[in-house]
Amino acid sequence: MDATSGPVWGRAEQQDFRSRVRGTLLGVAVGDALGGPADALALDEIRSAYGPEGLLDLAFGSGRRGTVTHHTQLTLFSVDGLIRAQVRRDTGAWHPPTDLHRAYLRWAATQRDWGPDERRKDDGWLAREEWLYARREPTRPLLIGLGDETMGTLESPKNPGELGPEAVARSAPFGLLVGWEPQLVIQLAVECAAQTHGHPIAYLSAGAYAVIVHALACGESLDGAVQRALALLAARPGHQPVSDALQHALGAVRQGLPGPARVEELAGDGTADGLLAASVYCALVGEDVRHGLCLAVNQGGPSAAAGALTGGLLGALHGETALPPAWLAELEGRPTLLELADDFAMEMTQGPALHGPAGSSPGWLARYPRA
Repeated sequence: MDATSGPVWGRAEQQDFRSRVRGTLLGVAVGDALGGPADALALDEIRSAYGPEGLLDLAFGSGRRGTVTHHTQLTLFSVDGLIRAQVRRDTGAWHPPTDLHRAYLRWAATQRDWGPDERRKDDGWLAREEWLYARREPTRPLLIGLGDETMGTLESPKNPGELGPEAVARSAPFGLLVGWEPQLVIQLAVECAAQTHGHPIAYLSAGAYAVIVHALACGESLDGAVQRALALLAARPGHQPVSDALQHALGAVRQGLPGPARVEELAGDGTADGLLAASVYCALVGEDVRHGLCLAVNQGGPSAAAGALTGGLLGALHGETALPPAWLAELEGRPTLLELADDFAMEMTQGPALHGPAGSSPGWLARYPRA
């Protein structure tokens, strides 16, 4: 079967899909922005800095409220890479992990360069967004994994001992490939995670997260989405720690009122499987998006990653209108996020009208070059 032969898109379906795409990307970013200022703080430090209830609103980070970290930056480049993979299909070159790797190398350039380089004609529009050239605590595995042109693969991954959550936190966009079969979604997310995080716990957590987002974007419940991820994980070597973490999250839902202790227990040492479990738990027990995000970030682990992962789940589940409007109003890069979300939705639902054998839109190919 063709990997991308998906649903037939009526207007209502297109609008629902676009709302979920926007919700997912804005959710990742707003959760990331909420958690960023607390990222290196223990719970008692968060409370002493922001009050006895902890962090309940956007706080100052990188000079203003609402700034995002490398998690959001890389999520944007994941979307860029996926659009360009679709555009390049016309040339007969169909290898999405390579397109994603090129996108991640464009992100790596933003961490080295002062600003956009107009001489790089195949950069497309996203890499020319000046606000993305801010260094926002990129971790060593990211910089090492993308420090040269060699692409990590499952056979020869980059950083094979790396367990951190950064690859999971850029993987929500893979779940938005709603026309793909779930097993293809998990495979692509896993292959792209191995480009920087080569331990099975890290890349299988990324695959599981992508499949959960995929099920949510297709209209399933969060509980059902997690069950689907567990079923797909079961066939993969090394899945047990990730499967156990997800089962632990589901079990924790029935164990009394949610609070920081439960989130910290699930998050553990801040590894990919722990952050995946914590985010699933917070999305399941949150009374609304705001409550779920505050629950995710008020703990002593990596708060930005926990917020980003939880926000992606809640945004895919409920769509953009469920996100807290006051937070969106202050969110760094919101115009870029919305523009990219709408481009992605348009490519996935109306790609043949933008590029193909019958002719291509020059404006679209300038935004997403085939090179």
